[in-house]
Amino acid sequence: GGDGDVKYHLGYSSTRTTESGDEVKIILSANPSHLEAVNPVVEGKARARQRVLGDTEERGKVLPLLLHGDAAFAGQGMVEELLNLSQLQGYKTCGTVNIIVNNQIGFTTLPADARSSNYATDVAKMIEAPIFHVNGDDPLAVRFVTGVALRFRQLFKRDVVIDMYCYRRHGHNEGDEPVFTQPALYKTIGEHARVSDVFERRLVESGAISQEEADALEKEFQGRLETVLAEVKAAEQETQLNQFAESTAVFQPKFSFDPVETAVSADAVAQVVRALTTTPPDFHVLPKVERMLLERRRKVHEDGGPFDWSYAESLAFGTLLAQKIPVRLSGQDSRRGTFSQRHSVLYDRETRERYFPLKNVSADQASFCVYNSFLSEAAVLGFDYGYSLEYQEMLCLWEAQFGDFSNGAQVIIDQFIVSAESKWQRPSGIVMLLPHGYEGQGPEHSSARLERYLQLCAESNIQVVYPSTPAQYFHLLRRQMLRKFRKPLIVMTPKSLLRHEKCVSRIEDFTGGGFSEILPDPAKPAAKKVDRVILCSGKVYYDLQAHREEQKIASAAILRVEQLYPLHQKALEKEIRKYGDAKIVWCQEESQNMGAWTFISPLLRYMFDRQIWYAGRDASSSPAVGSLAVHKREQKLIVEDAFNL
Repeated sequence: GGDGDVKYHLGYSSTRTTESGDEVKIILSANPSHLEAVNPVVEGKARARQRVLGDTEERGKVLPLLLHGDAAFAGQGMVEELLNLSQLQGYKTCGTVNIIVNNQIGFTTLPADARSSNYATDVAKMIEAPIFHVNGDDPLAVRFVTGVALRFRQLFKRDVVIDMYCYRRHGHNEGDEPVFTQPALYKTIGEHARVSDVFERRLVESGAISQEEADALEKEFQGRLETVLAEVKAAEQETQLNQFAESTAVFQPKFSFDPVETAVSADAVAQVVRALTTTPPDFHVLPKVERMLLERRRKVHEDGGPFDWSYAESLAFGTLLAQKIPVRLSGQDSRRGTFSQRHSVLYDRETRERYFPLKNVSADQASFCVYNSFLSEAAVLGFDYGYSLEYQEMLCLWEAQFGDFSNGAQVIIDQFIVSAESKWQRPSGIVMLLPHGYEGQGPEHSSARLERYLQLCAESNIQVVYPSTPAQYFHLLRRQMLRKFRKPLIVMTPKSLLRHEKCVSRIEDFTGGGFSEILPDPAKPAAKKVDRVILCSGKVYYDLQAHREEQKIASAAILRVEQLYPLHQKALEKEIRKYGDAKIVWCQEESQNMGAWTFISPLLRYMFDRQIWYAGRDASSSPAVGSLAVHKREQKLIVEDAFNL
């Protein structure tokens, strides 16, 4: 059952029958206490449900319903992000009904301290959403307004807001005493009749019902509550209740290193290549794109290689699509690629008409969706995470423009991606693509903060991978969908390696093999001559390899830890044991207090019971230096240290 959470954070589902006899499924999303953080998750879940139901045009069968507090609606930036997202192509759900329980108290904060605008709902004016202000003491007015709001959403496919003015009779939680901070207000509230009493008096005075009928209704309702309470207590005495009954909990097989078949046939590769390099007869491809992309890809395939990173990614997507596994990718520059590497959409040079090669792999393929998101990390990652929850048969990827941009989505990462399965039994296969690598471009955009994800690792909750070859990336993406369980996948993706002449793969790497958590040394140095084993991940491998070749060093082996978590300790131990008691060095580009060092060094000491040497930058407060010259000098020293410590 995992670590659990307070019961009112767990998601639930129920099916209700309306007065007309129609059934409506109601799903409560599992949610943390972080106000408004669940909003994009709900929207992503709703859009995924719309796709599953085949309702991708009208989108009238699934309704996202969000409940807010007035202080949170005015104060949390996620609200503005969701409003901005509401009509965008890859994210719209054709309208959300927002209900604000406006009780004028954000814990101990009064409205005057909570916003600079007149109304908590003023932010919704940015998309000209209708806003209904209604008195919570008038249930009939609330019901009427709700009906109007629902009809508006269904007719116009846009967001609508209900601002229910009311009050909180008790404190923020069981232990809160609001009289301490709002004595005058709570004196008035204490003297004010309950909503039910106000409504009852109104009905009796209007002649709609008699006082006797009102008393009978109240007695009947109280009796129903007592009956249900008695049933629950009886069930608890007879047997231990299933704590996940009617919840949205999903239990799945445990994480396993068992390999799955991810290699594909040469014919499958050729099928995808044809789609990637063919355009309609009347489509006018930009000459540079024709030369740089289409012609080059044809030639690479004919020669059996070398396939670069983006080519391998397209092959992974295309072969999954041909296997009827849909793919969704979103991010700020995902269609072209931040580094002009992907080109998942081609543009007609005369009309700017768009053509998606991967939508044309085969006649009966699965759907391929790729979107440029708006300039947000939190809302978009939350949306795609929610999508992955409801459509687990789809490879769902979110790509950061640069890896460090994921900082802006830290609440989604902390409260959902790394912990939701443990807290609420909600597994997800979301893939986060985070460009990472030190190229001397300064502290911004060098580091995807690998260390933060490793710090969050426990109980096989996520996978953290730093692959170093296109084929490894190909098999990794396919493995994500072909295993019997789902775990979030955090991938450190390349920048300069996208076009590095050594960071390539051959066609046989795709038609054979699979993803390897630990990559042995391809140079196969003689074990008897090796006196040190250098362990590393990702980009720095190519610097180490180049230095070894230039200096003709035969006494060092270089092993790559491609999957840092869960760490395949048996595979790693098998490779290192080949070299006896050789010195073990961990080499990384990142500063000593960053990267993988603080995570992996205690594991290595435990596994091999010896000193583990460190080759890398000194600890620092900033991820990288701002000078290219200093960067190059540091990088040279790192590599030399790895061989000389």
